[in-house]
Amino acid sequence: MEVIEQVEALKAIVKALRCGGKRIGFVPTMGALHEGHLQLLRASARENDITVCSVFVNPTQFNNASDYKLYPRTLEQDIRLLQSVGCDYLFAPSAEEIYPQQSVLQFSFGALEAVMEGEHRPGHFNGVATVVSKLFHIVQPHKAYFGQKDLQQVAIVRQLVQALSFDLELVCYPTVREADGLAMSSRNKRLSEAQRQLAPQLYQALQMAASDLNEKPIETIKSEVAQLLQQSNEIRLEYFEIVDATTLQPLQDISGQEEVALCIAAFVGEVRLIDNMLVNLKEG
Repeated sequence: MEVIEQVEALKAIVKALRCGGKRIGFVPTMGALHEGHLQLLRASARENDITVCSVFVNPTQFNNASDYKLYPRTLEQDIRLLQSVGCDYLFAPSAEEIYPQQSVLQFSFGALEAVMEGEHRPGHFNGVATVVSKLFHIVQPHKAYFGQKDLQQVAIVRQLVQALSFDLELVCYPTVREADGLAMSSRNKRLSEAQRQLAPQLYQALQMAASDLNEKPIETIKSEVAQLLQQSNEIRLEYFEIVDATTLQPLQDISGQEEVALCIAAFVGEVRLIDNMLVNLKEG
């Protein structure tokens, strides 16, 4: 595996690869890799001739300076993991390389960014869209791979790809979980041992809500989720929403819906975690 730090160097490699008829798969990450990332990388290796992974902790998508500073950075370990799954190129640029001057671009995603992550993290999706656009232009992939855990981010990127006519296929893989149900996340590394024992309660709340969907009103389910998580002083619920699986807009009831998404964000101690579950209401 070759490690590339310069934009122009990677552009030259990609140009040669594409001229040679190679299909390129791309997995953008912020590092601190885990099995969820590795699933995406294995899929890319299976489905493409060349796999490129980026490791870049993007400053423009953090609306909390402390969160950016504390985000796990484990590049040496990441390199070993990438080599183990057949990654061909690691793109690991500096912030100065990606942003030679301060970005003043402004993206608008309408109703999609007015809820959940967009509502609670102002500017977050503008930063995501900016860096993803830059990376797509640099890597020129045929396929780009994302995980379902960041469901709203995937929806934002899908809208971005359509709006800007990026010539690539967006691939979304299901969330990978620990044995106790906790969604794998780089942020999990920041949890204390006691907090790690509490964190699976987010998934338990989703499971409880899913089992009640056809039995109770949405407001009752939301109230019960809040009550469940309030039992621990270490967990602070930021939001729990039941939304249309396509538009991600909050629902007042599920009548007429074929699929809904249950989406949750909560602080476990000082660590903010998100999770979601897709529920097909037509099954069975």
